[in-house]
Amino acid sequence: MEISIKGDAVSLHAGIVELQEAYAFRLAEQGGIVLTGKQDERIKGLIITFDEGGGTVTYQEPCHFFRALGLILEQWNKGNKQIHIQETMQFSSVGPMFDLSRNMTMKLSTLKDFIRKLAVMGHNTAMLYMEDTYEVDGEPYFGYMRGRYSEQELRELDDYANLFGIELIPCIQTLAHLEEFLKWDAAYTYKDTRGALLLESNATYDLLDRMIASTTRPFRSNRIHIGMDEAEEVGRGRYLNIHGSKDRFELMKAHLDKIVEITDKYQLRVVMWSDMFLKLASETGESYDKTTDLPEYIVNQLPDNVQYMYWQYAQADREHYQRMLQQLKRFGSTPAFAGGMWVWNTFAPNYQISLTASEPALAVCKEEGVGDVFVTLWGDDGYESNVYHALYGLQFYAEHAYHTEIDITRVKERTLFCTGVDPDALLALNKMDQPPGVDEGNTLQTNPSKFLLWQDVLLGLFDKHVEKNQVGDFYKKLAEEIQQYNQQAPDCFFDVPEKLCWVLAKKGDIGVELKAAYDAGNQEELQEIARQVIPEVTGRVKELHAAHRKQWLSLNKPFGWEVIDIRYGGLLQRLDTARLRIEEYVRGDLEAIDELEQERLYFSPNVEESSGLGWCSYYYRMASPNVFFHVLPIY
Repeated sequence: MEISIKGDAVSLHAGIVELQEAYAFRLAEQGGIVLTGKQDERIKGLIITFDEGGGTVTYQEPCHFFRALGLILEQWNKGNKQIHIQETMQFSSVGPMFDLSRNMTMKLSTLKDFIRKLAVMGHNTAMLYMEDTYEVDGEPYFGYMRGRYSEQELRELDDYANLFGIELIPCIQTLAHLEEFLKWDAAYTYKDTRGALLLESNATYDLLDRMIASTTRPFRSNRIHIGMDEAEEVGRGRYLNIHGSKDRFELMKAHLDKIVEITDKYQLRVVMWSDMFLKLASETGESYDKTTDLPEYIVNQLPDNVQYMYWQYAQADREHYQRMLQQLKRFGSTPAFAGGMWVWNTFAPNYQISLTASEPALAVCKEEGVGDVFVTLWGDDGYESNVYHALYGLQFYAEHAYHTEIDITRVKERTLFCTGVDPDALLALNKMDQPPGVDEGNTLQTNPSKFLLWQDVLLGLFDKHVEKNQVGDFYKKLAEEIQQYNQQAPDCFFDVPEKLCWVLAKKGDIGVELKAAYDAGNQEELQEIARQVIPEVTGRVKELHAAHRKQWLSLNKPFGWEVIDIRYGGLLQRLDTARLRIEEYVRGDLEAIDELEQERLYFSPNVEESSGLGWCSYYYRMASPNVFFHVLPIY
């Protein structure tokens, strides 16, 4: 298909060129289909009038033109030559937040690929969450060996996004969540607790000035997200020893005032998470809900040139969103909103809870006039999942951004065109955390795809959770289903999920079977587990490890993969130790296997009364109940 571009859209030529290969068209100077772009600031969205010979796209922003181009190509591929579409953008900003801090820093080529897909979807922003993964003048340990981005890399990325009219916004941390920098002895001067900065310190504010200058310099945007979420520990470490106890709101307020002084100097617009002020307004100071009222002393004392971003990833109650957004409006500005596509703490996306929460959230954002909407793609505990598995969620947010209500059939059609990936295959991955025993829809956020892989065969920390269910049979059937999708997808897109399911088809039940055979004194079954089952699991784990390594190194910088390598190495060594000890016991060289003598308990005691399988956030808790590292005092 040849297209020649005329009119205002000629200014977007460089971006259009970048889309040719992925979307199977070719730009021609003359001839072919003539597409005329007409930019009109009065409309908020796009209007397409198109027939066989060409047509006109009227658009307000570049993102609207690129979405329109995608709509035209999609319809043309379906054989539709008469195209008349009008869409009105519901938000001023919509886009993902990429987590580039939890060991995974994506290659520029990967981020550029996402930018192309986002452009055709119609997104116009993206946030880059970088705790310590960018360079800071005078701080060589900031992001050291963590895959940090250079100023040149970030500038190149911003230049590329600008081709499509996509605004890149740096999202950093200016109070807490800085464990990976503060762990270094070289950072001790700035340290209050393991993750929080020392307040009322000239050295800290000099550092923050350099951080803000360094992270904003490569970007065209004058927006910066300063973080400041989940800072419960602030003032409770070295600060407490130096200054004594002080009211946390007063500490937070004074710190925010200092940050705003710095951002004002650089003429920046500030966005920050709202949760700490909502927590400080709650009765416990630890959690909040829709009954939380922001007291006047909080509302009246905070800067009026800060936009507060409300984040919520699991709430399905419309009233909750209405109440919280209305509370934040009391600060005198319209809040921003961040939902989530659950790709964190697991190998599989939890689309069920993500979409169930996002649907009412986005509907209420439209009703409340919220203009800035983002979808987070966190990567807690190592980012073992594949960020591309969130593509359906990104399309879901894009469709909400251009319609008051969405049609799921169209969301799926658009996903297939914009991403080249079968949306039903993406949604099928949701099943990886829904074996028998999980509540319908996995609303309790269990993550067996992760804890059943990493748990130790001899210790069986989660065996009590699955002993009444045949999870192995479930994962075998799911492996066969995903295998079918994988054979149809490009570049072995579902290779890791498929191979993980094959591992869990054998490993998921092995601990329960091992304990039962030991308790029954069934020497024959113990011998079979040692000589046949464990070697087969070991072989499947090696195949999974190889696929996972290939996936990571093709998408991401190598830094951080060593953590996952170590996890696989530990798993393989423990499987070998289990095999050895069982064989020694069967031969009579061991009087007992001490690990199998222990009673199995629930990892999460409340699971016994619920319909879930439990949740564990951290690998080191899944792998062993013993000490992985010695936890020092909080500072």
